[in-house]
Amino acid sequence: MTNKELQLLVEKISITSFARRFLHKVYFNARLKTTGGRYHMDSHNIDINPKMLSEHSYKTLVGVIKHELCHYHLHLAGYSGKHNTNDFKNMLKAVGGLKYAPSPDKTNQIKYICTKCGQIYLRKRRIDTRRYVCGKCHGKLIKQGMI
Repeated sequence: MTNKELQLLVEKISITSFARRFLHKVYFNARLKTTGGRYHMDSHNIDINPKMLSEHSYKTLVGVIKHELCHYHLHLAGYSGKHNTNDFKNMLKAVGGLKYAPSPDKTNQIKYICTKCGQIYLRKRRIDTRRYVCGKCHGKLIKQGMI
């Protein structure tokens, strides 16, 4: 899906689910790593994590778009678009948006296992196994490999 197709999809979802037009820009942002999307309050644009479509389903993408559109429409209407407000919660439930984006893929992590208790640690960076030990039982850690 291209940014133009994403723009058309968001405009369509905004009309059908919120009965309001989306008048700003939406685009994929590959720099988003831990979130499904982001609404920019200053420019009113929306970023969407491309992994919501490539690693998850189309339904997940639509749920994330509805979540970000809740922030968008509440902010433009003069309400607080924060997650903890009743306005946001009620609107999100009414349109069927996702409360949380699914967790990103756990690739490129190093797996360490404790030789004593079997505790598993997943790390993005290497650790010095001569210096660091298991936090649970103080046993020796061994590198299992990349996941």
